[in-house]
Amino acid sequence: MNRVSILLSLYLSFCSCILHGQGTYIYNPSIGKTTCVARVTGMPLPDEEFSSPNLTVQQWNIGGTDLGIVWEQNPGQYGIFFGDSYGRNFKPFEPKPNDASGEWRCNFLAFSTDTDLEDGLSFSGVATDNKGEAREIIPGGKDKSGKGDWTSIPTAAIRANGKDYVHYFNMRNWRHWDTNYSGLYRSADSGITWGPCIDVKFSSNSYFGQIGYFKKDGYIYMIGTETGRNTPARLARFREKDIERQKRYEYWDGIAKRWIRGDEKRATVIIDDKVGELSFIYNYKYKKWIIAYFASARYDITLRMADDITGPWSEPYKLVDSKEYPQLYGSFFHPLSSYGDELYFLMSMWKPYNVFLMKAKLLKN
Repeated sequence: MNRVSILLSLYLSFCSCILHGQGTYIYNPSIGKTTCVARVTGMPLPDEEFSSPNLTVQQWNIGGTDLGIVWEQNPGQYGIFFGDSYGRNFKPFEPKPNDASGEWRCNFLAFSTDTDLEDGLSFSGVATDNKGEAREIIPGGKDKSGKGDWTSIPTAAIRANGKDYVHYFNMRNWRHWDTNYSGLYRSADSGITWGPCIDVKFSSNSYFGQIGYFKKDGYIYMIGTETGRNTPARLARFREKDIERQKRYEYWDGIAKRWIRGDEKRATVIIDDKVGELSFIYNYKYKKWIIAYFASARYDITLRMADDITGPWSEPYKLVDSKEYPQLYGSFFHPLSSYGDELYFLMSMWKPYNVFLMKAKLLKN
């Protein structure tokens, strides 16, 4: 761990404390060194030293992909959404991922029953087509003109009322990260078939164009940003039964210190940073909200903590450094991270354009 990381860790541990009740101070835990546990997708490179439990090229024709958004469908059963994905002829060190093989899928869905992540994250299956290959779940038009429907990219997923939901944005032009809209897809059969939720749609300039979800105390909490990596984070919530009733969503107004129903523009900033793709959890052992996100200004994976989801949030901690993992992005917690000392999350690297399981340890002070 470099000197800056050590100082930041100490700052989180000893300076970022909040006064509770009659003089009781609750400190944030410190964080151990982040390590790569295993490759999750794609073909291992010759010099890789960590495991690769999923033969995604051979089994499901996935050579290159990104993201890896994990949510719990049922106890011990997990879904994992990935972004733009390419087939077995994918070349990992081209200038940019491409669909030259004609096997481009805008997203795909894997499943896992693996609850021991010490040696990697194993798939139990993938949603496939009639050829047994990974299929696209949320349709994308693959129109790269920049004026139509380019692709559909998952940003978060959650189980609510016995159904599975994925939030996504529909991209118009990657050059300026211009989207057409964001919305929801739903599955009522544990991820076998999916369809759109036509009553939930976010405009191209919505504060919740890309989001993370977490379910706690009867609510689903939603931290969101405008699409892209250059805007701050805001907060919303809704009852689990209201996930398809967008008018019942409540937005946190930090000025009024209350929740406002039905008016997204009342949502105030809870994290004032350039926040990219994100995920967040509540860790029940340490009683902390923990968020991780790609921070474009620092080019790292940033972590923050809070006692209350409305804040205040701690100063940024560098969870993963791009000097050690070049061209990193994405940081999606595995749900098991809510229950102990280990934080497991899925991280992408633009080259080789694949997904890796990462681990950091929370340390008591």
